[in-house]
Formats: sequence, structure tokens, C-alpha cells
Amino acid sequence: MSGPVKSAPIADEHERRVTRLVQIGFVAALGALWYLATNVWGMSPILLPKPQGAFNELLDILRSGEFWPDLFLTLAELAGAFAISMTLGLGIGFLVSLSPVYVRIFEPLLAGVYAVPIILFLPLYVLFFGLGASSKIALGATISFYPIVLNTIAGFTSIDKLYVTSAKSMGASPTVLLRYVLIPGALPIILSGLRMGFTVALLSIIGSETIASLAGLGHRIVNLAESLEIARMFAYIVFVIAIAATLNGIVSRLEASRGMDK
Repeated sequence: MSGPVKSAPIADEHERRVTRLVQIGFVAALGALWYLATNVWGMSPILLPKPQGAFNELLDILRSGEFWPDLFLTLAELAGAFAISMTLGLGIGFLVSLSPVYVRIFEPLLAGVYAVPIILFLPLYVLFFGLGASSKIALGATISFYPIVLNTIAGFTSIDKLYVTSAKSMGASPTVLLRYVLIPGALPIILSGLRMGFTVALLSIIGSETIASLAGLGHRIVNLAESLEIARMFAYIVFVIAIAATLNGIVSRLEASRGMDK
């Protein structure tokens, strides 16, 4: 009986290593295709710059520190949007989950609205909130609200009713029931919704910055494209991808650690 128990961590470690190797291999393959397309197959530098040129531009960007104002603005917009969507999503999701009638009424409505590409309404957000950070925060909060509220509803409604009934029969107060039964039972699904909400908030903010904004990382990329500084534009794209991957990795690790704590 002890053999399988001892081998489980080894198997998990092996799986993590294989996953990491596949991810590294995927990135390396993209880099190789980029190099071949520009240095061997003769793709126009107006469409795709050489990777060594983009890398040099990236080094210059990092050395100069010119990215800090745009990065701070984008991260501030992300923090504001996610704080709003998390507060509203968790609160409304919990309230809806209190009644099966509310769930039957509001869950399909929320899911239906979530299927609509809300980025199409960006002109209205700009009209109401202006070209500044407010419109990006409002749009990001709106888009990230739906995965959070839907997963919150799913998390609380997925709890086995037997646990709730048993806790109530033992005299658990509503506060005790929420703290020790409802939240622990719903937490894995809620954390998944928070991670999804964080990701779509980041994507929507950067995307909206490329369409209508006064500053931010997305705005910087568009300006470079308009001035035909293609190598520097790709350097900023790589920089944004690295930032997004880092933030998503941090959120995923937090989700995994909370799941293990549970």
C-alpha cells in the first residue's frame, strides 16, 4: 500500500517537468519559425522584423525604462477593473445562489449576456467615460464580472445539500455555515472564476487601449505601428506577452496554493 502513495509526488513532479518542457519547446518553435521567416524565407521586414532586431529594441526599452508610465497605467486600470468585478461578482453571485428561483432566473440571463462580445460597446464606454483610464476600467470590470459571478453561482450551488443540512441540524449559525461549509465547498470553482476574470480583464484593457486611449501599453503599440517602427512594436508586443504570462502565472499559483490549503 505504501508504494503508490510514495510514487504520487514523483509522478506529479515528472508531469510538471514534461509540461514545462512542452511549453519551452513551443516557444522555441515559434522563435525558430520567426527566424526562418525573416532570415531564410525573405519575409518583408515591414510585416515581420528580424528577431535579432526586435530583441535589440527590447533591450533598449528595458534599459531606457520608457515603459514604466505605460505599464503603471495599464496595471492600475487592471487593478481597478478587477477590484470592481470581484466585489460585484462575488456579492451578486452569492445572493443569487441563495434561492433556486433566483438561480433559474438570473443564471441563464447572465450567461446569455456573457456570450455577447462586450468589446463592441467600447465606443459607448468612451462616450460615457472618455478616452482616459475610466473607460478602460469600466470595460474591463464589465467583461470580467461575468465569469466571476457565474462561477460564484456554480460554486455555491454545487455544494452537497447534505453538508448544509447536517451543519444546520447541529445548530450552526448562518455565519458559521458560511465560513466552514459554504465558502470551503465553493472555493475551488470561485477561484477558477477569479482567474478567468483576471485574465479577460487584462486582455480587454490592453485590447481597448489599442483602439481608443491616450496612454498605456496598447496605445504605445499602436503608435509604433502607425510610425512604422515595426521592430520596436514587436519588442513591445513581446514585453506585453511576458507581463501577461507572468501575471497569469502568479494568479494560477495562488489558485493552486489555495486549492492545496483546502
